[in-house]
Amino acid sequence: MSTKDNLRQAYAGEAKAALRLKVYADKADEEGLAQIAKLFRVISFSEEIHGARALRALREIKSTEENLAESFQSEQGVAAVAYKAFVREAEAEGNQVAVLHFSQSHDVEESHAKLYKEAMTHLLEERQTTYYVCTVCGYISDGILPETCPVCGAPREKFKTFS
Repeated sequence: MSTKDNLRQAYAGEAKAALRLKVYADKADEEGLAQIAKLFRVISFSEEIHGARALRALREIKSTEENLAESFQSEQGVAAVAYKAFVREAEAEGNQVAVLHFSQSHDVEESHAKLYKEAMTHLLEERQTTYYVCTVCGYISDGILPETCPVCGAPREKFKTFS
């Protein structure tokens, strides 16, 4: 294994840890354990720093235009290949919870690709917009707060605004 492989492994591990700890913090909040939730969030932030350092060491961060193009390609690949295969396997196993998760994630990943493509088109004009993210499935609406999520049907109250 090379140092580059080790950096990629470190980045992936830190990124997963950061997300896992954020979810743990939400659970601790639900259980009324505010101090534990805070601890999870603090360590999550630290893990994000570690992951960002590994990513910079890999020299994976390029110009915004290149980052958009790479992100667009990645989203297309995930939507077109990975999630479709995941859905088929979950269906074969009869795991309807996983089928729903993978199907909705597939649809959301396709919308991410469209958002990246649109951003690449509008890069030079620095278009300002407000995004609305469904907190149930992750669908992102560009500029319009939907009445219900077109992917999972969640009501508009379940959307988080990013302005």
